[in-house]
Amino acid sequence: MEGAFDPAFGEAWNRRQVSDALVLANCRCHLLDVKLQVPDANGKAAGFTLSRQILDEEELLLIAVLPAHRRNGIAGALMDRLIADARARGVTRMFLEMRDGNPAEALYRQHGFEPVGRRPNYYNRGSIAGIDAITFALGL
Repeated sequence: MEGAFDPAFGEAWNRRQVSDALVLANCRCHLLDVKLQVPDANGKAAGFTLSRQILDEEELLLIAVLPAHRRNGIAGALMDRLIADARARGVTRMFLEMRDGNPAEALYRQHGFEPVGRRPNYYNRGSIAGIDAITFALGL
């Protein structure tokens, strides 16, 4: 899934970082294949979310869809699953953070997320310097 992240921004988590997060009791992952189904043991994921819950709040850490499968509804279906699962667990507010100008902003807004904060010049990695991070929130 590392191919789902633009290398210019240095945003990709590697397999070990994702695996390490998943052993934590408060982290969750949702996977979907190209048919918007949860892949079986032999199936291949086309996209995933990684989130963590603290008390009644949840943070979306990552959402990724392989480039070959974008614009097919996978990211929207992943967001729907993430939000429904969080509600079922009693989460009352969700957060996410993205770099200013990230095209995923439209997806987040379609799902009701609104900007609540900004970190000036937060992203200063690779060939990118001085891009703000924007925090979004969604009340559930």
